Amino acid sequence: MSKQKIRPGKKIAGVVELPGDKSISHRYAILGALAEGTTEISNYASAADCRSTLKCLERLGVKSDSKDRVVRIHGCGLDGLKAPRRTLDAENSGTTIRLLTGVLAGQSFRSTITGDASLRRRPMRRILDPLAAMGAKIVPNDGGVAPLEIQGSTLHGIEYAPPVASAQVKSAVLLAGLFAEGETSVHEATSTRDHLEIALREFGAHVGSSNHVVRVAPRPRLLARAVTVPGDLSSAVFFIGAALVLPGSQIVIHNVGLNPTRSRILDVLISMGAPIHIASLQMRDGELVGDLSIEHATLTGGEISGPQVAELIDELPMLAALGPFTEQGIVIRDAKELRVKESDRIVAIAEALRRMGAQVEEFPDGLRVSGRSAGRLRGAKIDPRNDHRIAMAMAVAALGAEGDSVILDADCAAISFPEFFATLERLVER
Repeated sequence: MSKQKIRPGKKIAGVVELPGDKSISHRYAILGALAEGTTEISNYASAADCRSTLKCLERLGVKSDSKDRVVRIHGCGLDGLKAPRRTLDAENSGTTIRLLTGVLAGQSFRSTITGDASLRRRPMRRILDPLAAMGAKIVPNDGGVAPLEIQGSTLHGIEYAPPVASAQVKSAVLLAGLFAEGETSVHEATSTRDHLEIALREFGAHVGSSNHVVRVAPRPRLLARAVTVPGDLSSAVFFIGAALVLPGSQIVIHNVGLNPTRSRILDVLISMGAPIHIASLQMRDGELVGDLSIEHATLTGGEISGPQVAELIDELPMLAALGPFTEQGIVIRDAKELRVKESDRIVAIAEALRRMGAQVEEFPDGLRVSGRSAGRLRGAKIDPRNDHRIAMAMAVAALGAEGDSVILDADCAAISFPEFFATLERLVER
């Protein structure tokens, strides 16, 4: 178990180049595997989760090679995947297991996919139910969790309205729809990230979207592409947070993905008083990309609830960790989904902040973190519960605390951002 000491900082300054976006990297790799020809993915995410996807694809007969953050996927075509000789291991990656289950449901062979202890506790019924409605034959472990035994079968298109807003569920259904008879559509009450829809169009699939409904036509001919993954906005949030914690800070983050279904976090922070400026906007492979500049400011705080929660789900730990540095504190409601992530993030955040002296009230669907008037945080020993976003969020909070902090099991940050602690240390002035 690795430990990372975090000493208080004076300010954070400099230029940040982020690793590639996890969500987009997963989807490019899967579509590259199903495409004809060789797909070249520049700035493929360095995250362990995205390596898990490549390893699973390799066991399905998809060859790939990588050099200098460029991954080349040698596609097999829509019907070219092979039956794996061993169980597929998604390790800690919920995206890997859910999206690949959608693909595997429409194959002509049997497969089994599982993950680590954390992933084997995460709910899979949310994808199993719609896939079963399409004709999929999937047997989960007791409680509807991994491992999942999948007997590939003939699928038919459906119209599906997920009861819980989830881009992973939507993506699993749409990927299964590629192998189905007839059109598949997903009706969303709240829009979720649309990276798969964009990528499908880039690779040649027929995708329609209007009024919160996404439709995909079956049996497309997908063609290999050269694509570039934008920097991960969910990773950028930690450096934005550090600038807002430490007075005098000023940073620039280059080539960040600013897809409107992902950038609500910037709207929320700006509404609370964060001086965030966007420049150099451009469209790249269907995705909006730009540069961010951030200066220090004290946030007012406020409440995050309702439909916006689905658009902020990955950024909520960092928002909660900013609570003690705001005027009014931070309240998060309607976020029960946080309880079934890599950890129960509501419990993990509340426990960590309390150890640092924050006043935290926990709700079944969120929490309330008191603001600056409750006093300054103090250094503490933090257990992130093997959750990458908790580890990174609390490292940022620790920069503004009195005294040193220690993040236990800090190498869990590699799940999404292996370079995080080294990058943070380079930018912080003490």
